[in-house]
Amino acid sequence: MQTIQYTPRGVCSQRMEIDVEDGVIQEVRVLGGCNGNLRGISSLLKGMSVDEAIARMDGIRCGMKPTSCPDQLAKALKSAQLN
Repeated sequence: MQTIQYTPRGVCSQRMEIDVEDGVIQEVRVLGGCNGNLRGISSLLKGMSVDEAIARMDGIRCGMKPTSCPDQLAKALKSAQLN
């Protein structure tokens, strides 16, 4: 199992950890941010492939911000694919 540790930028959350096994998301933990929304997103991501999660979340904006917590989660997953 791989644990991705990521420090998001431009959003309220401060830390993201994503457990991935065989290309499938097993667990998502987010420190800070909108607790209810992030718990919901984390629950929906469990069991989803990394590629599907990236495709669904990449580029989502939060209001006038150029990014969002889902977009930052996609960036975390993409950064792990590069390593």
